[in-house]
Amino acid sequence: MSRFYPDAPRVGVSVLCHQDGHALLIKRGKDPFKDHWSLPGGLVEVGETLAEAAERELMEETGVRAILSAPVETFDSIQRDADNNVVTHFVLTVFCGSFHSGEAIAGDDAAAIEWVHPDNLGDRPTTPGTVERIRRLLP
Repeated sequence: MSRFYPDAPRVGVSVLCHQDGHALLIKRGKDPFKDHWSLPGGLVEVGETLAEAAERELMEETGVRAILSAPVETFDSIQRDADNNVVTHFVLTVFCGSFHSGEAIAGDDAAAIEWVHPDNLGDRPTTPGTVERIRRLLP
């Protein structure tokens, strides 16, 4: 099923990995929201739990592992075109976790990676809700 103009919502995960008051962000390398900063994440694969998907996506996109908690939030990300047709519809579950191991290197769909303090989030393009989500959920 296509990510664009889908016939059903796609299920995905995001991970708020944190260390020393900073959140690990990726710069998206592909649409939707190419060149916007976001939490690492992606789609759940068939037969994979949400937690397994979160661990896999974090590793694939950033090269790091985190000690993940239970899901902290689930939300819809729906984008529409000028004619009000649904361009994308993702149901995303967010996990939080402190950095455990690895070296943060942009991988998979990430064009760049950076540890960002919440005070420095406002000056960059981000995916919808990312800044508010980090400020609300970062311990």
